[in-house]
Amino acid sequence: MAYRALYNKYRPQTFEEVVGQAGIVRTLENAIKTGKIAHAYLFSGPRGTGKTTMARLFAKALNCEHGIGEQCNDCSNCRAITEGNHPDVIEIDAASNNGVDQVRDLIDKVRYAPIKGRFKVYIIDEVHMMSQGAFNALLKTLEEPPEQVIFILATTEPYKILPTILSRCQRFDFSKIDDLDLKNRLFKVLEEEGVDFEEKAVDEIVALSDGGMRDALSILEQVLAYSGTKLEQADVLTLFGLASNAQKIDLLKLVKAGDVSGVLSKLEEFLAGGIDIKRLNSNLLDILKDLLIYQKTGDAWLISAIDEEEANELSETIDSRAASKMIAVLLKAQSEFRNVNNVRSLFELTLLQLCSLEETEPAAQQVVVQAAPSPRQAPVQTQPQVQPVPAPKPAAPTAADVPQFVSEQMPKPQPKPEPEPEPEPSVDISQIEKADIINEGDSYSLEDQQVINILVLGKDNRDERRELTKRWKQIEDLKGHPVVGNLATLLSDGHPFCLCKEVLLLTYNFTRLKNKANIKSNQPAIAKMVEQLLGRKVFVYALDRLDCNKYYMTFSNLEQLNKLPHKNDIELKLPKGE
Repeated sequence: MAYRALYNKYRPQTFEEVVGQAGIVRTLENAIKTGKIAHAYLFSGPRGTGKTTMARLFAKALNCEHGIGEQCNDCSNCRAITEGNHPDVIEIDAASNNGVDQVRDLIDKVRYAPIKGRFKVYIIDEVHMMSQGAFNALLKTLEEPPEQVIFILATTEPYKILPTILSRCQRFDFSKIDDLDLKNRLFKVLEEEGVDFEEKAVDEIVALSDGGMRDALSILEQVLAYSGTKLEQADVLTLFGLASNAQKIDLLKLVKAGDVSGVLSKLEEFLAGGIDIKRLNSNLLDILKDLLIYQKTGDAWLISAIDEEEANELSETIDSRAASKMIAVLLKAQSEFRNVNNVRSLFELTLLQLCSLEETEPAAQQVVVQAAPSPRQAPVQTQPQVQPVPAPKPAAPTAADVPQFVSEQMPKPQPKPEPEPEPEPSVDISQIEKADIINEGDSYSLEDQQVINILVLGKDNRDERRELTKRWKQIEDLKGHPVVGNLATLLSDGHPFCLCKEVLLLTYNFTRLKNKANIKSNQPAIAKMVEQLLGRKVFVYALDRLDCNKYYMTFSNLEQLNKLPHKNDIELKLPKGE
């Protein structure tokens, strides 16, 4: 006999064997018992949750030779439906039969009476793939089919189906199968197969299946093909590139300790083992969520991603306040994964941000209580004087160089009061021969390492950058000028981010403005305007907010690891002609 896949071998053959859809099973059984059988049903829900299986079981209950509602699996009708060759139970794949001609052929055959059973059942899978013309052709027949004909439509995307179709069907929404139901079902399958197993291995398979029974059985089959006669957690982790709970807990401990070097080494270890970054991010969220639940309730039965022992172990390092902050950072990263090309870089930045959470918190204020005794009398109690001790200043050099909008998560030093600057001379626009600004064209681009080099060289030019920032306001007065107005508008939307001897980095809130500033044809006018403000020529290069955050975090990371290049070893390679 040919080999059968596990999801086919253990497909439910009666309503009683169905896992996780008790409400739907009960409704269909009651409809059969009371004779209130609709002419059209819509089964919708995630993949692998039993839609097609339920449709076959319903057809079997309608046509069993031992009576309507029975599923004996012995009579010729039941066996034919199980084997998929019953003449009155027609399964159609709408993905490949979605045209008007196929639907018209179906309609022509609908009017014929059942050949073998009581009812003719049409099961149309992936019905959302049908064209609008095919839907329209099916409408009338679906609304008033012959008495002995039943349509069962199955889909994972019900929102793509025409409302006129939906209104003609009884709709049943299949939910993801509960983890406990999946686990118990896998236990039974493993016992039937005579396979020894570790419970934690089954837990990993359940987590991977995401509520789908078919996926769970397919994954189990793949792992058994790899491991042989015993199912072990290590095999599941190796085969699907997963990290164990112990490894993920170690990573969270390193993050909480602010050990950047250890965190990055751990990440390299994960990536070398084929770990999926998005899944790892999701796993860390699940662990922290369970940790938070356990810390708030003390009930181990409410958690699933970790056990009670692991929760207690993590609680020694991460309190509920820190867990909540970590969850917020990881959730933000999870939402941004879909918008970036380099998932690894985003996750590295996320880990660095997690490592810096404690540093970015304002220092707790301490109080000093002093009582001042009278010089001629015995000491008396006076009102205590509370003097707040100022929080420590942010570490030099990078925080002072970063504009306020670069990262809301990073410390922002309060500037000292400064006297009102004396009026600066106006910009001499007569030196700017050409100020035409275009929106599209070839652009300059600097490599990441070049930008880091510029940040290193800019450490010694902070005072000059501040002076340039003060003069930058002069550009505002030129926004309405007929010749240089467009140039002034573009520059005034930017802000000096870093300045060294040869380069000025500007930062913009919007990527489109950054791109416009980096267009080669716009650069001569931009450079000339900056020269009027600065008093010397520099190459001007623009960044956006995402760029600034990325380079700032990379700079900070390299600085902590003492891997920044020395300024004397840096040779800037600017675009030719500049």
